[in-house]
Amino acid sequence: METRTATTTADFETAATLQVSFNTEYDYPAPPAEELALHLGRLVEGCDTTVMLIGDPTTGEAFGHGITRFRLQTTADELEAYLAELYVVPSRRGQGLGTILLQAIIDEAKARGATYMDLGTSEDDTSARALYEKFGFDNHEGRGSGARALYYEKEL
Repeated sequence: METRTATTTADFETAATLQVSFNTEYDYPAPPAEELALHLGRLVEGCDTTVMLIGDPTTGEAFGHGITRFRLQTTADELEAYLAELYVVPSRRGQGLGTILLQAIIDEAKARGATYMDLGTSEDDTSARALYEKFGFDNHEGRGSGARALYYEKEL
């Protein structure tokens, strides 16, 4: 398996198709893959987003993707990364692809100068939680020493 950063229209189309599959699997709304591919290209062009793919380098088939958004911290002149999406197709889960992909995403974030990464997942997604915890992600304020951190959302 190999990871690569998406840079081409074909890469963004692949990532968009994977994202639509993710959204469909978890009953989330999703835009048409064609629109999402264009949107991902614009995000990457804006230099605040990275799209990473994992797949078979001999066939070019992708089995997963990750989308990371970057922002400057509010109280320090440091870059932080938000792992917006991480997905591996169901038929390839349990084979270590999530581990390889997440390591590549973390390595890329560090290479860009990020000193902090955050993400959100659901409580019932025990596989994702286990992966993130294996990498040292914590859901407590103060990075392990405080109260349990909660994620809130609201449509505007």
